[in-house]
Amino acid sequence: MSVKTLFNFPTAQKTFTNGDRLVASPPLKDCEVCAIVPVRNEAETLPATLAALFEQKDFKGRTLNHKRYEVIVFANNCTDDSAEIVRRFARQHPEFALHLVERTLPPEEAYIGRVRQLLLDEAYRRLRFHPRGVIASTDGDTQVDSRWIAAIMREISHGADAIGGRIVVDAAGRAALDSHARASYLRAVGYHSLMTQLEDCIDPDPFDCAPRHYQFFGANFAVTCAMYARAGGMPLVRTPEDVAFREALVKAGARLRHSPLMRVTTSARQTGRTNLGLANQLSVWQNMGERGQAFLVEPVEAIEARLHAKRELRLLWERVAKGEPCCDRTVVQLAERFAIMPEQIKGAIARSGSFQAFYHYLKQAQHARGLWQQQWTAVNIEVAIADLRLRLNDFRLNGANGQIGRFLLPN
Repeated sequence: MSVKTLFNFPTAQKTFTNGDRLVASPPLKDCEVCAIVPVRNEAETLPATLAALFEQKDFKGRTLNHKRYEVIVFANNCTDDSAEIVRRFARQHPEFALHLVERTLPPEEAYIGRVRQLLLDEAYRRLRFHPRGVIASTDGDTQVDSRWIAAIMREISHGADAIGGRIVVDAAGRAALDSHARASYLRAVGYHSLMTQLEDCIDPDPFDCAPRHYQFFGANFAVTCAMYARAGGMPLVRTPEDVAFREALVKAGARLRHSPLMRVTTSARQTGRTNLGLANQLSVWQNMGERGQAFLVEPVEAIEARLHAKRELRLLWERVAKGEPCCDRTVVQLAERFAIMPEQIKGAIARSGSFQAFYHYLKQAQHARGLWQQQWTAVNIEVAIADLRLRLNDFRLNGANGQIGRFLLPN
């Protein structure tokens, strides 16, 4: 018996058929992917964004049939030539299904979370009856890889319900950054990549296996229409809307893939549309450098302890999913290791339809209780990176279970 039949599994919460349509013309009958691009004053970067979306190829280097995908650009409260750039590109490439939505939203709606929600809902409405309909998201300051659409299709065909793609900062923009912001960005990428590799050693995901990365952000993700509906769509939050959406997908039991094949390059601008995005983070790192403030992160001991506890929780989940009783002694021991209450583990099992959802609820409980954080002292990120590399080397030398994915270096 599967976990899905044992527990309550989330079903579609919305149909997304209400509200005004953003695009009047229907999609082409062969269209499988609808890519959305929220834009606000992106005239400088938008031509390259559109060109990259137009020049898509398959994995054999052949030009991808433009009838298989479409692009919707939402020009939100623009005061520059962004909308005209889209119109001109559409005239120059009539074979390309490029749709422009130009709106001036009221102040209470003119934020990226609302705009991305409007676009994703529209993409869902357009492809919801297609048996393989997929929604993809990127940004107006971002250039997708030439095989972006092909990578999305490949991962979906291999069983993914949702995909987070790799996002790198363009080399020229990165080189122009303040030295501390640039170093902090590179260290952050290295730290999170090494953590992902350690997770692959200790608690490898049966579906999201190495090589993989750690990102799921608005500039590069995709989701099937079926899973978009099951997750209840994009939650309406100001920011970070992509993080909230990933949480909704996890709760809905999505098979989530972090694909190194699905790549984009984004700008290194330090003035963004949200106070929690990459642009703001680059500014924060620059300010930290100017103040001589250390970049502190979770130490390797805490990361490893959490991953071992996660592995044990996964084994508990799998046993219960097979119909075995939930042993009270095991639950008490795991609750102590994870710094939560035994009742929270039992409650999470009862309300979850997948291990991912189960673990998500427990992490929320852990964070709310606050005891886990008190066990560990944050360390400088350079120390944490060195410790992670040493720990991974131990796994390599000792032939530990799991796989170690290749280190996805920033580029």
